[in-house]
Amino acid sequence: MAVPARHTSTSKKNKRRTHYKLTAPSVTFDETTGDYSRSHRVSLKGYYKGRKVRDVK
Repeated sequence: MAVPARHTSTSKKNKRRTHYKLTAPSVTFDETTGDYSRSHRVSLKGYYKGRKVRDVK
């Protein structure tokens, strides 16, 4: 019967079992400003969902 040559450490085992990974931020195109912006955030020009919500200096 095959036996591992070395003991697998706890950290090595946990790294193998993890499912965490980097995900790209969701970016949408805003029709009113013509810019790309992240979802659920106010654009740099002060628009959110096509409405002006903040005055930008």
